[in-house]
Amino acid sequence: MRSNWSEGVEFLAGGRIGGGEGGVMAAKAAGNQMVPLAVLLKRELTSEKIEKPEILHGQASQRKKGEDFTLIKSDCQRIPGDGVTTFSVFALFDGHNGSAAAIYAKENLLNNILCAIPSDLSRDEWLAALPRALVAGFVKTDKDFQTKEHTSGTTVTFVIIDGRVVTVASVGDSLCILESAEGSIYYLSADHRLEVNEKEVERVTASGGEVGRLNIVGGVEIGPLRCWPGGLCLSRSIGDMDVGEFIVPIPHVKQVKLSNAGGRLIISSDGVWDALTFEMTLNCSRGLSADVAASQIVKEAVQVKGLRDDTTCIVVDILPLEKVTPTVPLPKRQGIGVFKHMFHRKSCESTSHSDGDYSEPDVVEEIYEEGSAMLAKRLEAEYPICNLFKLFICAVCQVEMKPGEGISVHAGLSQPGKLHPWDGPFLCQGCQEKKEAMEGKGPSRDYASRRSTGSE
Repeated sequence: MRSNWSEGVEFLAGGRIGGGEGGVMAAKAAGNQMVPLAVLLKRELTSEKIEKPEILHGQASQRKKGEDFTLIKSDCQRIPGDGVTTFSVFALFDGHNGSAAAIYAKENLLNNILCAIPSDLSRDEWLAALPRALVAGFVKTDKDFQTKEHTSGTTVTFVIIDGRVVTVASVGDSLCILESAEGSIYYLSADHRLEVNEKEVERVTASGGEVGRLNIVGGVEIGPLRCWPGGLCLSRSIGDMDVGEFIVPIPHVKQVKLSNAGGRLIISSDGVWDALTFEMTLNCSRGLSADVAASQIVKEAVQVKGLRDDTTCIVVDILPLEKVTPTVPLPKRQGIGVFKHMFHRKSCESTSHSDGDYSEPDVVEEIYEEGSAMLAKRLEAEYPICNLFKLFICAVCQVEMKPGEGISVHAGLSQPGKLHPWDGPFLCQGCQEKKEAMEGKGPSRDYASRRSTGSE
């Protein structure tokens, strides 16, 4: 039952994503596409079949500018037609300076990510390839959107859930946190506001950008740190053609595996985080179902600061099959509420993402994390599988190249004895030019400074 307080909240959706399909397999895809026999045999030999957790979700929003958008897909498949290979996507796009970039990213980003992953990988290989594919998909989406000549931009928080493995890619300040079943809180995204991220300030200035506050009459500076030209207060986003190329679309990526007990994800735009701390957000929603929790978080945020910006929240509960319906909150253990930067790291002797592996109860296991803005580092061939990118296909935009046309992402780097300019992956000329511009080594977009207005 919805209380009166929710009448002002635009309740967008609440849903349940089914798990526990066991060995049931759909042999045919849409359009009569058959699952290749070799893929079926490979899965059988590697015991890829896993038990999916139950996923419940809800989302709510109050709009001020109409620039927040969400994407929820519960029926994605790594192999078309194979119901065992399903995964879920939850994404939030917080646009600024218009909604065009947010809409474009919502409509194109997922496909760009999936196109960067070969179709013949096992589940473990697919999950290992996902962090690099997310980088390629974000950069391609940004590069393609720039051809539309819109000046809007968007933050992106993109979450992929496959079994108990959660992968989060983010640019901007729409953040994602995880509360484990034991009540510990984990950061799964990065905050790319210049005001709070000194490393990003250093990167932007080293690449040719200017970072400062808004000037008013008399030279007085006000407001948060911004990047000039353009006046954006973020260091990473998709779009934003009126800002230099040093505002990059390369996402921070974190991949973790939950314990058998599961956990709750909260994905929110800055309309929530500007008003509520992480602990306040969790405390006001703990014990509520996912849909009611999302509405309660939005209500609390608006009560604290008023409706100054679009305020959107997605809540995702990842539950063991025997605990499909959340009832009362679990009692807090001693020390709960401490934010955890350190995860139980996966042993270097094991590279499996399988949910059948033994794991300690209530331990969130970190599989991968990288936030570098250097494209060469993010696409390097050493992690996790060396043959992810094909020799004559651009690693970012997936365009086919003739022999000799590709440019190694390592070109111009000096790493003796490790990587060479002839090592892949390779980029087309257009993506190489974008890479150099993002790193401050090539011509950037030349736009007049608009330091009297600001973009975000």
